Amino acid sequence: MKKFKLSGDSVISGVIKICGYSSILFVTLILIFLLREGLPALASVPLSSLFSTVWYPIEGYFGILPLIGGSLLVTIAATIIALPFGIGTAVYLSEIAPRWMKEILKPVVEILAGIPSVVLGFIGILVLVPFLRKTLHLATGLTGFTGAILLGLIAIPTIVSIAEDALNNVPPAYRQAGLALGATRWQTMWGVTLPAAKTGVLTAVMLGIGRALGETMAVMMVTGNAPVMPDQWNSLFLPIRTMTATIASEMGEVATGSAHYQVLFFIGILLFLMSLIINVAASLASTKQRKRAERILS
Repeated sequence: MKKFKLSGDSVISGVIKICGYSSILFVTLILIFLLREGLPALASVPLSSLFSTVWYPIEGYFGILPLIGGSLLVTIAATIIALPFGIGTAVYLSEIAPRWMKEILKPVVEILAGIPSVVLGFIGILVLVPFLRKTLHLATGLTGFTGAILLGLIAIPTIVSIAEDALNNVPPAYRQAGLALGATRWQTMWGVTLPAAKTGVLTAVMLGIGRALGETMAVMMVTGNAPVMPDQWNSLFLPIRTMTATIASEMGEVATGSAHYQVLFFIGILLFLMSLIINVAASLASTKQRKRAERILS
């Protein structure tokens, strides 16, 4: 019986290792495929054209700077929108909310995380676009700001879930010490608990940024898809186009192996590297927090 148990444990351990190594293999294969299809763009398209501000592939203009600028603009705006709501909700769930309220809010957050982005895009077109156009007196409601609001809604559940776990992992002794020193409950939350969980909260924010950066359908439906360089003060309230929307809308129409095809894959390489950097930074921050917690407990 003991020998069978050890054999079973070995099989399970081997399966887990295979799953872990296979995920690394899949990511590596994806990167190799992207490099194979996208790097030839550096040879077929002049760098002066590739890193220009004009995207008009029909005429041979493959300037990706408006796409990069649009993605960064929408992602940063979405982060600014999601940050206070996400962290505030996490603090409320972890520190203030009674049990019955947690049982209501947590499923709501999980439902929000499970809503398909295309559904949010339809809601944005039918409700948010005309509302913003009338309220802000815009020429069109299909703007970067509309996309930022939807991306903020998409990023909030990720920030709430991870930030709440980080706050719950703060040792109770920290809160007790703050209260014992005469701090109010509010001062303890924002002056003791939140700083103690700052690494985990930073991880939540980074993963929320990664979630917003990689979103496709919602931004493609509500941002207007105009490849214009966002170099004006009001660019957020004008139509823009993101890298993900460009790939999704044009990949099905290009000829395999053409310069347009290669540039789209080159954009995919840039997206892959940006997401990789964000996720690696979040992983390093999470590892740092775990090691710190282990030192405290030991």
